[in-house]
Amino acid sequence: MAEPWRAIAERKRAERQSRIPKAWLIPSPPSGNGNLIGKHLDILSKPELHITQDFDATDLLSALTARKLTSEDVTTAFCKRAAIAQQLTNCSTEILFDDAIARAKYLDAEFARTGKPVGPLHGLPISLKDTFKIKGHDASVGVAALCFKPAVTNSALVDLLLSLGAVLYCKTNIPQTMMALDSHNNVFGRVKNPANGALTAGGSSGGEGALVAMRGSILGVGTDVGGSIRIPALCNGLYGVKPSHGRTPYAGQEGGAPEGSSKVAIEATAGPIAHSMRDCEMFLRIIGDGKPWLFDPDCLAQSWEQQRSIASPLTSSGDKRRPVLRVGIVRTDGHVTPLPPVQRVIEDVASALRSSSSTSATSIEVVDLDLSSLLSRCLK
Repeated sequence: MAEPWRAIAERKRAERQSRIPKAWLIPSPPSGNGNLIGKHLDILSKPELHITQDFDATDLLSALTARKLTSEDVTTAFCKRAAIAQQLTNCSTEILFDDAIARAKYLDAEFARTGKPVGPLHGLPISLKDTFKIKGHDASVGVAALCFKPAVTNSALVDLLLSLGAVLYCKTNIPQTMMALDSHNNVFGRVKNPANGALTAGGSSGGEGALVAMRGSILGVGTDVGGSIRIPALCNGLYGVKPSHGRTPYAGQEGGAPEGSSKVAIEATAGPIAHSMRDCEMFLRIIGDGKPWLFDPDCLAQSWEQQRSIASPLTSSGDKRRPVLRVGIVRTDGHVTPLPPVQRVIEDVASALRSSSSTSATSIEVVDLDLSSLLSRCLK
């Protein structure tokens, strides 16, 4: 007789709890819905508070490559803070602290031996949504039938991040099947919004949003097809970017569906959730320059320099002094017309972009595009 899903879920949650060192446990986690950000930080030393509180990912990476901080110290600090975030918000699924600290020690030793950082992400702790496969660890995506079935290979982005010198230390909670805007499943339960537990942390990358908001992660990676990075960023006061398909490796994800099924649907993409927009750009730049097409054939063979940056876009023929950022507005795909509140938001955004054009360093040209005749015939 198959084990009941409730028993599987209980074993899985117990496994997760067992991977938090006893010294990092909170004696009595609060049961209310108050603001949890910055609370229960007693287990962190003063230097660890400084590491986790006073940097964004860009500055932290600079400190690591300048050898002002060691990867072991940085990784340990974020593992501790991630442990706190998990106990308060239920944001994690897989805890990899031991593996992460061992890798950080290895990276520090290599830096000492060679005098060079091990890649452009040397020693930087990065958290990942549960959908990413890491060899030897589950990618259960909140489904009991997928628990205790560790991945035998890495997702493409995992291999790329490791090759670039990153440290992977935890995976984060999601809604079952991902197709929801609140992160809840029958294995791990619901993710609480750190600022107010009565509100949602968003989905489907809600665990990432909560973890980053709690500063248990300085840089997280989610996935997005219809808002699954952008909505958790919104709900948690963060920055998130959904790249166009083909910019970041997505191959090897666990979605609970048969392999290859994503090719007959709108394809999701992987992207950053962070505390600053420059961290998002830093992540995408390093990924773009890391030859992602060698890890995922769906990625475009195009370096970051070959992609136009918002800092150096097209130049207007009518205004030689200012570069132009051209933004297209598509109000319907020919299948579905957005509800009136959504239409108003689109118009508000278009109006704000037009009005800011006269005061910003970049001239913003807003172009309405009617693509309904084309998109109505497209599945992707």
